[in-house]
Amino acid sequence: MLKEMFVAPDPGRLRLRSATRAVLGIGLAVAVCGLAGHSLVAAVTGGLAALLALFTVTDATVRGQAVTTALLPAVGFPVLALATVLHDHPTARDAAFLAVLGLGVYARRWGPRGHALGVFAFMTFFATQFLHAVPGQLPELFAAVLLSLLSASAVRFGLWCYERRLPPAGAPAPLGGTGWARTTTRQAVQATVGGGFALLAGQLLSDQRWYWAVGATWWIFVNTASRGETLVRGFRRVLGTVLGIGAGWLVAIPLHGAPVPSAALIAACVFGIFYTAAVSYTWMMFAVTVMAGLLYGLLGVLDSGLLALRLAETGVGAAGAALAVLLVLPVTTHATTDAWIQRALRCVHACAAESAARLAGSATADPAPRIAELELLLGRVRLSLAPLVHPLSPLWSRKDKARRVLALLDDCAREVRGLASIAADPEASHDDRLAAACWRVESAVEALTTPGAGHPAQGTAAAAPPLSAPGPALLHLHGLEAALAELAAPLRSTRRSPMAGA
Repeated sequence: MLKEMFVAPDPGRLRLRSATRAVLGIGLAVAVCGLAGHSLVAAVTGGLAALLALFTVTDATVRGQAVTTALLPAVGFPVLALATVLHDHPTARDAAFLAVLGLGVYARRWGPRGHALGVFAFMTFFATQFLHAVPGQLPELFAAVLLSLLSASAVRFGLWCYERRLPPAGAPAPLGGTGWARTTTRQAVQATVGGGFALLAGQLLSDQRWYWAVGATWWIFVNTASRGETLVRGFRRVLGTVLGIGAGWLVAIPLHGAPVPSAALIAACVFGIFYTAAVSYTWMMFAVTVMAGLLYGLLGVLDSGLLALRLAETGVGAAGAALAVLLVLPVTTHATTDAWIQRALRCVHACAAESAARLAGSATADPAPRIAELELLLGRVRLSLAPLVHPLSPLWSRKDKARRVLALLDDCAREVRGLASIAADPEASHDDRLAAACWRVESAVEALTTPGAGHPAQGTAAAAPPLSAPGPALLHLHGLEAALAELAAPLRSTRRSPMAGA
């Protein structure tokens, strides 16, 4: 885990930039709320709104990000008003909370914007429970949210908009299907059922802090698409919470809510959340848990019993998520992984085709967007295969095959990146053999992604002509052919699929 956090590659230092900008944006939001004379509750609400705007808004373009950010109050304000009005009506409040949870998951089918709006709606309801907000505070809370979103946007879109210099790269579209076959539909039902279990069990543990269990269930479902992914994420959430509570006992409790050191440590936690989110969910949860403890300290309610309750509620939430994905409309790891691998392979071919066209003299061909898309798809493949390559997985044979698939897909990505870099050179010359090699790559991908198709080596890499003084582009294409041919063994084994049944 330490390697994942500190040694993981950070191309273009994007994680470092994002984390640093988050500290600046959220810090400015809280400072503006303070200067406006808002209460601590309003400042915390505003800070959370800024954090969510910077963390969850991931549209492919800067303009899309700005539009989504502008839409956040449209879903947040009605939910905030509903949650405060229902504060003293437990039955209606619980039903509304579960409805917001289910609709928030369902909204993922509309891509990054739906995901961001769904998260913001849920967390607005959650924050109302966390802060025990009441209707009389609504004007101040609305004002704090607006000021915070404007402050965060000023930093993101004005002061430091590094995305303007990057190729567009949004999150991959959700997996398809219709009706109950859609992953988002199934997960909406699963999350609602799991949240219902967490809500009831959480209230048995505490009638004041039960919402932590529902929140744990919600966040376990975020960015997962199969039961294996969800179970692994639940394990990592509990582990991160345990580590964070240990740190809370050592750091947060002794501070007794002292404003200056608490604020400094909260800023460090914000940095940690953004810096580790892409590489280690465990460490992200560690930072979230420490930050929550520090916030409770500022609110004057932190003690060791509260931290222990936080752990228990998290365990209940993880149990609710696990039961839901195992018993309610389960989505297997195999089905999800197979779909993401096929999309990644087709993107590999598209990258090679765009590069070959660019080398052939096409003025419109551009492999850069495809390369960015491939990186995102490979991230989804790694997430989907996480249950099989997890150190605690007992499925040794499938673990080895899954690791082999990941290694070969990384080889494919490395070759197409090299090919794209050559294509970007205006002095690169065209080789007549590029078209033939690219056709063989297309055939290899077709063989790997079409049920019943033959082994790629039968008609692609094996048919490659001997190379006499090959150019660098051809070397990358033939390396790509070799990796695709080797992928046939783990993906088209005559035995049971390496990912099946996981």
